[in-house]
Amino acid sequence: MSDKISRREFVQGSLVTTAGGAIAVGVGAGQALAQENKSATAKVLPGSKNTLPKGKIGNLEMSRLLLGGNLLIGGTHTHGMNFINSLVKGYNTLEKKLETMAIAEAHGIDTVGIHTHPGIIDMLKKYRNEWGGKIKIMASPVAKIEPDLKAYFDEAKQIVDDGVNAIFIWGARAEQMLSKGRMADLMKMVDFVKELGVPSGVGAHDLNVIKECEKNKCNADYYIKTLHHHKYPTAPRPEQIKGPYSEVSPSYWCSCPDETVEYMKTVEKPWIAFKTMACGGITAKDAFPYVLNGGADFVWAGMFDFDIPDDARLIKEAVASVNRVRPWRG
Repeated sequence: MSDKISRREFVQGSLVTTAGGAIAVGVGAGQALAQENKSATAKVLPGSKNTLPKGKIGNLEMSRLLLGGNLLIGGTHTHGMNFINSLVKGYNTLEKKLETMAIAEAHGIDTVGIHTHPGIIDMLKKYRNEWGGKIKIMASPVAKIEPDLKAYFDEAKQIVDDGVNAIFIWGARAEQMLSKGRMADLMKMVDFVKELGVPSGVGAHDLNVIKECEKNKCNADYYIKTLHHHKYPTAPRPEQIKGPYSEVSPSYWCSCPDETVEYMKTVEKPWIAFKTMACGGITAKDAFPYVLNGGADFVWAGMFDFDIPDDARLIKEAVASVNRVRPWRG
């Protein structure tokens, strides 16, 4: 192996598929690569005049492509290849995460969507205060949703005070609340956030969450709902679909894409589609037109720093050539 290797070559070459399985490059190599690129790449400063197509959720204007936060919090969905978790954590150092947000801003991506796991708000403050970042923050509180909702309310208020621009209910939590008959509490959470003066949303893998919100006239400003097709190597066959999502083979995060597209035609609230690339199973070139043509108003995409230039170009192309039945709702 040569001493110098590009980020893209490293990531593409770190998994070698053979008849016997996969050979992985581990966390030490990821750390070495991040360090090499830190010294070789000038700091990318935010504040670029580059722009992407935009839409609005409530009074919040934002780019139609959002930087998804899973890779920034160290979370990955790996289609059962668990070594990737270590690889990503080794590559995405704190400095690399800050650089990734700056590169996103430099290419017109002006919003990050993220969960508030420990250390995340501090990282975002560091980016804004020390790097001069202007990126807008759409955040999901991770506080436990107790019967009195106090912990959730307290965290929601605190992160708005910290500068968060929009809040949504974590999809997995919304699904738990639906299964436990707590839709009334879910709507209280939505209303509380609206009273804080920021757009309030609901996330879901399960389309039934959105259906129940609509049935109960939930006051959410927007929905975040998974959408991806099932034409990728680890996608499920119809008989393999057992729930709203599955992390291991068959891996999927939208169990009913056709039904989702049809139902969302009836929904007048803005829709942010997430898990659009089935966590690496689908290319952005394929995924972005699919979800926009399917009616989504915004695309939430997890991206490494090296993905961003191409993905910014692809979202422009997808919006310019869109062919959709559902009107733009945001």
